[in-house]
Amino acid sequence: MLNALAGLANRTEEAWAAQPVLTPPSGLRLVRQARVLVVDDDQMVRTALQRVLRSLNYETEAASDGHEALAKLALDIDLVMLDASMPSMDGFQLTRRIRESTQYGDLPIIMVTGLGSALDRIRAVEAGVSDFVLKPFEAVEIQLRSTRLLTLKAATDSLKRRGLELERLVEERNSDIRRALDDMVVAQRRTEAAHLDTIRRLVLAAEYKHHDTAAHIERIGLYSELVARRLTLSPSDIEIIRYGSPMHDVGKIGIPDGILMKPGSLTPDEWRIMRTHPAIGAHILQGSTSPVIQAGEAIALSHHEKWDGSGYPAGLAGEAIPLFGRICAVVDVFDALTTNREYRDALTTDTVFDMLSREAGRHFDPEIVRAFLGSRKEVEQIKSNLDKGASADSLDLR
Repeated sequence: MLNALAGLANRTEEAWAAQPVLTPPSGLRLVRQARVLVVDDDQMVRTALQRVLRSLNYETEAASDGHEALAKLALDIDLVMLDASMPSMDGFQLTRRIRESTQYGDLPIIMVTGLGSALDRIRAVEAGVSDFVLKPFEAVEIQLRSTRLLTLKAATDSLKRRGLELERLVEERNSDIRRALDDMVVAQRRTEAAHLDTIRRLVLAAEYKHHDTAAHIERIGLYSELVARRLTLSPSDIEIIRYGSPMHDVGKIGIPDGILMKPGSLTPDEWRIMRTHPAIGAHILQGSTSPVIQAGEAIALSHHEKWDGSGYPAGLAGEAIPLFGRICAVVDVFDALTTNREYRDALTTDTVFDMLSREAGRHFDPEIVRAFLGSRKEVEQIKSNLDKGASADSLDLR
């Protein structure tokens, strides 16, 4: 396997190396070399694009994600070449962020993407993309499209230039700016990590009385991520449900221990109280500007709804149930039934997979069940890695 992967990598490098070294465009007249920011989470693509751009006598800067790209716009960038599909902030979101900026809003942006559908192009144009290059790209196409956009920008920028002396001073300060920007990127990533850590600790507090707390919320997030990938959701949505789904039961913090930890069956009155936890969770999470917490609010409120409309609290049916709630409904039931709880023992994974299949179209969205069953090998691997031990049977879902 390692030899095969090495061979594939070598063949890919040879393909990039075969791209012609182009002659710099003669029509471009700038007081300095044009500087192009290449934004892609794939290092091989970044390297290939930078090689082509440098052969055109352009300077290049590189960023591996949207946060770093926004920071590096301060380095006198003339053109942005970005990928459509990136984690955390995809190319469409990054384009909108640039267009919203008063300082960088008129930068030309080329989307280098494997997404070629008319809908994707419409989305890109609406976001503010200036032009497209489809993967796998040709060096000549990069030359033509970048030359056109940079020539237009050069004509505009010529009215703003204040001479070579100002440019010399700008270059001298760039080393200091890079250091400051690197610190800013680190701070932004730390802030995002702290935000997600705070969410995780909130969930841990809500689930604290269960012995399997940390592993449970980790499994729910990873199972939800598997399903989202099978459904080919966007990288941003995959990341959002990865961190939002563990908040599904945060409302149980408002349920009395005598009900939550009861070893036997619940009475009708106790079930009435138990079924308030989705609304409690949504109330705790409402009003946030965080996309992750907003997703957690929707999931908390809807993960006990059923495809046929017989669930709670609102009796929603079919696609009226939010997609993230439908995903969490499947993975939560699987994890609940395959894990020991205070009030019952666990079922085998085979038994629960069969039950999910039978309930497709009644309890669960059939498409999501298919996606989950299609990820069975990965699901079992996650469970094997995180499970603390479980066996036996009961169907008391709380």
